[in-house]
Amino acid sequence: MKRVFALLAGCALVGVLSAPAAAQDYPTDPITIIVPFSAGGPTDTVTRLVAESMSKSLGEQIVVENVGGAGGTLGAARAAKAEPDGYTLLLHHIGMATSATLYRKLPYDPKTAFAPVGLVTEVPMVLVARKDFPPNNLQELITYAKENKDAVTYANAGVGAASHLCGMLFMQAIETPLTTVPYKGTGPAMTDLLGGQVDFMCDQTTNTTGQIKAGEVKAYGVFADQRLGNLPDLPTVKEGGLEGQSFAIWHGLYAPAGTPEAIVNKLSEALKTALADQRVIDRFAELGTTPVPADRATPAALQDKLLSEIDRWKPVIEAAGEYAD
Repeated sequence: MKRVFALLAGCALVGVLSAPAAAQDYPTDPITIIVPFSAGGPTDTVTRLVAESMSKSLGEQIVVENVGGAGGTLGAARAAKAEPDGYTLLLHHIGMATSATLYRKLPYDPKTAFAPVGLVTEVPMVLVARKDFPPNNLQELITYAKENKDAVTYANAGVGAASHLCGMLFMQAIETPLTTVPYKGTGPAMTDLLGGQVDFMCDQTTNTTGQIKAGEVKAYGVFADQRLGNLPDLPTVKEGGLEGQSFAIWHGLYAPAGTPEAIVNKLSEALKTALADQRVIDRFAELGTTPVPADRATPAALQDKLLSEIDRWKPVIEAAGEYAD
């Protein structure tokens, strides 16, 4: 009997010691980061920049896999069901929080299905329109939208997308519902905007800065507290008359729930290293954003952000009455 107890105790000790050892060796294989949106979009751009830098500090290749559809919930669901071993991650934006209210049925609980790794960046939103759209500034846009509400078309990248959320805020602010045209991603929406098939949209600076600088679209204002360094001539929407309309799309890195804490912490440290990488900082600046400081690239900071944003967006979405099945 003593030998049985000794054997059981030994097995338990091996189990206790093996988890830290596995985390210490991690990673030994390539890592996949799921982006729940199409390739070439703003979240994809952010992910690829961060992944390239993280792979250097972790010593293993990081592969970005685009799993778009259903406002990001398909990709999130795949990540939630993945083995919690640190080899499948998810980089999602604010949609992680809004999906809790937007979708009546989700195959995962945003509050509990993931182990937060850390915040990545907060990207300002910009109102842009086809270059031949009549309004020339934000006040003219608001007046024009109100006077032509049945004719003006607003493009978005689908329910739960950043452009969808920003559009809800804008329409609530000007107290005018507009005809919305949903797309299956930011890329197709921007393509039709550039081609003049739709009138205007709201999107992240990571996806609009190039077109604004090239004069391919009209820009009316940035949803930020102050003007952007890379777009100094673009006023804030507050300057244009929309008070209290600061709105940025935050991005966070997650692992499936149950991932060992030691692995989550190792990933968080690699994320901090990536966000301090000068190449990442410079490229983010070109796109109109900045990495979050190190004290926000942590599991606790991302968890706090997620929960507070779920509470923030719940009444906005309920007031708009826009839901997805």
